[in-house]
Amino acid sequence: MHVSRRTLLGAGLATAGVTVAGCGRGDGAGNTAAETASTGPTGAPGAADALGDTARLGPAPDGSPSAGATPAAASGAANQAPYAAEVTKVLQRYLPATPQTVQHSGFPGAVALVLVDGKTTVHTAVGEALRYGAGPKLLPAGQRVPMRPDSIFDLASVTKVYTAILLLQQVDRGRVDLDAPVVEYLPEFTGTGKPAITVAMLLTHTGGLPVGAKVTGLPDNTARWKAVMTTPLVSGATPGDTFRYSSVGLMVAGKIVEKVTGQRLDQALRTNLSGPLGLRDTGFVPNGWLSATAKSTRLVATDARSSRGLLRGTVHDDVANHLGGIAGHAGIFATAADLAAIGQLLLDGGTYRGKRILAETTVRRMLTNANAGKPAVDPERPNRTSAHGLGVVLDQPWFMGRLAGPRTFGHTGFAGPSLVVDPGRRLVLALLTNRAHPNWSWANPDPARAATADALAGAVRAG
Repeated sequence: MHVSRRTLLGAGLATAGVTVAGCGRGDGAGNTAAETASTGPTGAPGAADALGDTARLGPAPDGSPSAGATPAAASGAANQAPYAAEVTKVLQRYLPATPQTVQHSGFPGAVALVLVDGKTTVHTAVGEALRYGAGPKLLPAGQRVPMRPDSIFDLASVTKVYTAILLLQQVDRGRVDLDAPVVEYLPEFTGTGKPAITVAMLLTHTGGLPVGAKVTGLPDNTARWKAVMTTPLVSGATPGDTFRYSSVGLMVAGKIVEKVTGQRLDQALRTNLSGPLGLRDTGFVPNGWLSATAKSTRLVATDARSSRGLLRGTVHDDVANHLGGIAGHAGIFATAADLAAIGQLLLDGGTYRGKRILAETTVRRMLTNANAGKPAVDPERPNRTSAHGLGVVLDQPWFMGRLAGPRTFGHTGFAGPSLVVDPGRRLVLALLTNRAHPNWSWANPDPARAATADALAGAVRAG
């Protein structure tokens, strides 16, 4: 099945392994003592601790992610729900048909983690994290890498949720006004009609900005970011009146975070979010902070037929790659456990494990539909509505399935990840797939997302 690429964002076989966490504390993921050693443990609890892991490997002293982490396969070992097997079966349906099957119609592998009332009820890994080499070509069985519950994925556009949180923290601190024009913070944000774009419009995708920016062929990052800031509005667009999904808007939002914090976005992420929450496996440019063993066993591959060759630990998004792998719209890598912690943070009104990250009133506004009554323009998803909060998607059955509802929120990413949070069920679903491996055009990830959500909707009652 061919799936169109969102304007290219301005640019231009062993038996599939299956792991279900919950079979005891054995080291089923194959971690070694060297791999689980942190570069500088502080004893701070991380997401794995909150999800059932008893290890206490905190972030490195500088707040960067650790060189390796305890396998999340141990998380929630005694708490698997009966429906965990059904979730696993749903995901298995989208794997390649046989070990020798060359072209899949779903994904080579996936990890799903479900929290209900903050407790892990499902943590399952299926298939392979690495199945194809550059070309693409099907790798021999001995060269493939099985998927693990603690595999680390390219979150693609789910990065936008993190950027929104970082920006809203600055709103809480009085450094940013959501209703102020973007140009007040970034004078270089220029172009016809753009003085009318507010900070909030960046997060609600109503600024009239296009999906992507043209940054190829430019000499350096300064020139590339100038191209982002001077990207013109979509022809005929009026800021504030229509939902148009725009990665450019979140690139700009990330730059506001950098401007008001005085930190590069990856540093702001560590200082204000991943560090305080103990998210040891979350960060930009993971090849810079993962151990050699973790790179070979835990990193999930994406494209294998691009001009860049096999992508593994390098951001899939073309524009983010040209910007050095650090941008507000794409570039964060994380595990399912760490992503689920972000969902739980928002579900609990801005607190996580006793730490307040966002004011409750800010979270309430973040999760409220800011686009009621506005039309949506999305040629690739004509049934999409404009329902959107500040950095989060609301009530979209095309990926939320029967979990969708006026209060359900989340986000998707082009490489295959998704986050769905259903407040009525007190449920968080972090579903990470490598559907872009080796070729994003082979499959549409939405059917698997909706089917997984449907299975959970039938198994978990709303409160």
